[in-house]
Amino acid sequence: MSGLDLTPLWLTLKVAGLTVLILLVVSLPIAWWLAFTRSRLKVAVEAFTALPLVLPPTVMGFYLLILFGPEGAAGELWTTLTGQPLVFTFAGLVAASCVYSLPFVVQPLQAALETMDRQTVEAAWTLGASRWRTFFVVVIPQIRRGLLTALVLGFAHTLGEFGVVLMVGGNIPGETQVISIAIYEQVELLDYASAHAWSLSLLLFSFVVLILVYGLNRRWHTELKP
Repeated sequence: MSGLDLTPLWLTLKVAGLTVLILLVVSLPIAWWLAFTRSRLKVAVEAFTALPLVLPPTVMGFYLLILFGPEGAAGELWTTLTGQPLVFTFAGLVAASCVYSLPFVVQPLQAALETMDRQTVEAAWTLGASRWRTFFVVVIPQIRRGLLTALVLGFAHTLGEFGVVLMVGGNIPGETQVISIAIYEQVELLDYASAHAWSLSLLLFSFVVLILVYGLNRRWHTELKP
């Protein structure tokens, strides 16, 4: 790794980190609504948030490219607000990653909320606790396993994105060239040593992270047993 340019690594970590933070804020209300609503729209919303799981990345990337382009609704609004384009930029990468990784954060949170003990939440409200205090003191401890799973899956999935980030961000060194794009470029250049170094690093990182997650989940599950 000493001979590699580490810029794609730091760029990838920045994109994944920002994506997870944004998705955490966005996904919690969505997951809460999906977990407790009785609306007939629930199935449609669940299907919509799960689309990235079944759509080919190039299809998702194509429509995001149109949406984020100069004539697209999101792209035009972003240009009006910032004076900068959204496609082929770091901001565009983060926005596309948020869309593509959405189900990997929403679904674990929804599952955790659906299995939560709602009586403790209602008891906290009855005793006069505010909704914010109840959320942080009562809800968060109960859904911590789902929260950790959502954060790790969202982060790891963003690290490995290729089709969507290539369509929306292109391959601009130092701006949009994340690790997955760098690996593809190294293979095209027949630089298999560099491609192997990047790929092996991602493989080991993903393996270690999953071990930590499973270990923490098992420990918490043991602590919750009577």
